[in-house]
Amino acid sequence: MQPLRSPYQHENIPFEDKIASVKVDFLWHPEVNGSMKQCIKVWTEDSVAKPHVIVAGAATWSIKIHNGSSEALSQYRMNITSIAPLLEKLAKTSDVYWVLQDPVYEDLLSENRKMITNEKIDAYNEAAVSILNSSTRNSKSNVKMFSVSKLIAQETIMESLDGLHLPESSRETSAMILMNVYCNKILKPIDGSCCQPRPPLTLMQKLAACFFTLSIIGYLIFYIIHRNAHRKNKPCTDLEGGEEKKNIMNIPVSPLEILLQSFCKLGLIMAYFYMCDRADLFMKENKFYTHSSFFIPIIYILVLGVFYNENTKETKVLNREQTDEWKGWMQLVILIYHISGASTFLPVYMHIRVLVAAYLFQTGYGHFSYFWIKGDFGIYRVCQVLFRLNFLVVVLCIVMDRPYQFYYFVPLVTVWFMVIYVTLALWPQIIQKKANGNCFWHFGLLLKLAFLLFCICFLAYSQGAFEKIFSLWPLSKCFELKGNVYEWWFRWRLDRYVVFHGMLFAFIYLTLQRRQVLSEGKGEPLFSNKVSNFLLFISVVSFLTYSIWASSCKNKAECNELHPSVSVVQILAFILIRNIPGYARSVYSSFFAWFGKISLELFICQYHIWLAADTRGILVLIPGNPMLNIIVSTFIFVCVAHEISQITNNLAQIIIPKDNLSLLKRLACIAAFFCGLLILSSVQDKSRH
Repeated sequence: MQPLRSPYQHENIPFEDKIASVKVDFLWHPEVNGSMKQCIKVWTEDSVAKPHVIVAGAATWSIKIHNGSSEALSQYRMNITSIAPLLEKLAKTSDVYWVLQDPVYEDLLSENRKMITNEKIDAYNEAAVSILNSSTRNSKSNVKMFSVSKLIAQETIMESLDGLHLPESSRETSAMILMNVYCNKILKPIDGSCCQPRPPLTLMQKLAACFFTLSIIGYLIFYIIHRNAHRKNKPCTDLEGGEEKKNIMNIPVSPLEILLQSFCKLGLIMAYFYMCDRADLFMKENKFYTHSSFFIPIIYILVLGVFYNENTKETKVLNREQTDEWKGWMQLVILIYHISGASTFLPVYMHIRVLVAAYLFQTGYGHFSYFWIKGDFGIYRVCQVLFRLNFLVVVLCIVMDRPYQFYYFVPLVTVWFMVIYVTLALWPQIIQKKANGNCFWHFGLLLKLAFLLFCICFLAYSQGAFEKIFSLWPLSKCFELKGNVYEWWFRWRLDRYVVFHGMLFAFIYLTLQRRQVLSEGKGEPLFSNKVSNFLLFISVVSFLTYSIWASSCKNKAECNELHPSVSVVQILAFILIRNIPGYARSVYSSFFAWFGKISLELFICQYHIWLAADTRGILVLIPGNPMLNIIVSTFIFVCVAHEISQITNNLAQIIIPKDNLSLLKRLACIAAFFCGLLILSSVQDKSRH
């Protein structure tokens, strides 16, 4: 890298770091003249090693030694014109930047620099920009204008010691941006939204684009044919009776039409995803946490949630409306947490960790309850759940070129679902119907749960064993991130007990319910008044105690170590507070419940079309107006999440049939599809390396 100017030393300055293989030469050419032209001309010759980056710029010295004369500006234009073709030729193989001259603080300039005015600097800059940008007739110039230092100087030149040279901090910022321009396109940092070129399309992305394009074309053809057929079958008028006769009644929607329509919509949505977080179409901005940016939206959605309330259809503990409500408000809080950058505030971080644990608690509770009550261990149920959990993430992995583990929550709930299924499906299969006849089966189930807890503890404290299991191919393709499975181990270990707690709670609750220990009638407290009041008091104290402990956390690592064991305290406290009073169990927030039904889609979609930059930044659809931008982007984000939920449900009904023979054929096709993905992924990895 060879810059051509220095603010202080008026001589050539070489620098070389052989260990880092870096060579930087400062060449003293204060004017655009024959000397600078000859230096650049040498680099354009084929036999000479060309620098990777060239940073050139000159003007203030010409203004000074020629006393700001107009003749000097004319000569500057001529000289720039003469070197422009050489710079353009050099820019075909190297990164060439022309630095615009920084403004000066005229009040601080010494007498021998008074002729250097901002008006003259602007004139020289305009001359350089107009000539260099027009150096190629039919295409855009390859010489880049480096104007960032000029922008920085406009804010910091008042801090200059002599009115001419910028403060050191300003020069460091300019140098950092220059390094970003060069390094980001090579290193491709995950949080780099600045100065990165758009990544080239991978083979899988190209195939996905072709598939969605064909789906859109296919649906349009199907729609046109269907509409023409519908026109032919329109109701015709009986001329004698003056009444309409219908040739055809309701035409049923075919599975093919639903399939094409779903993929057509999904293709358009994925195009929006790509434009938001892979193309350079929209800007991204950084997150800056303030207490008001987190707590004010929380209060606002809380008021809305309380305002929209309805009576529940049933008054059982953790009924469907209540769990949807729970998922909904938790998801909204997590979204606000992410967009406000509240992870930097440890008390908020610890409470959000409880919300994530609560999702997993519901996973354990819900799936255990289903298998325990229904006894349905068929493959159809497993495929339905796995499809609904993973469909969107698999599509995003292909379209956005991200590993499966990047969307860590989906692998987490998927693995835990399979753990629950295997635990209960393995011999002996113990379900409620069988256990009601003999208490021995309850003991057998507790033994199963105890063995599960033992396995969890073993893997939690044996990182080597855990990594060996998930480093095996093809599991490694799913759970590796940045070449290892440490991130997956950390995520799994952070909430390792809470799914077990959810399963155990479901077993205890359903057993008490079966023995009619609980009073779940409308308006009735869950237990007797004394017991209910006592449990409510204990729950409130436990809830507040956990919050006080979480708020007093000083070290994230230490608190994370305790979290798996104590998070269940606040979860159980919340469940009891929400369900013991009969009136609380009889109502739910329809506002929160609506969001709860699409909570998974909201969690996944936020990565690219709300936060953007893979969650590191905030998507900017409307620059210069943060409030309007957040309103518009949030509206689109929620609508897209809702639409994807509908698409997933529709496709699940078609792709996962109830007939076992048809399902096995579909599974063979899905297995072939994933084998193809593994092969393409291996090809891509080799080409990248």
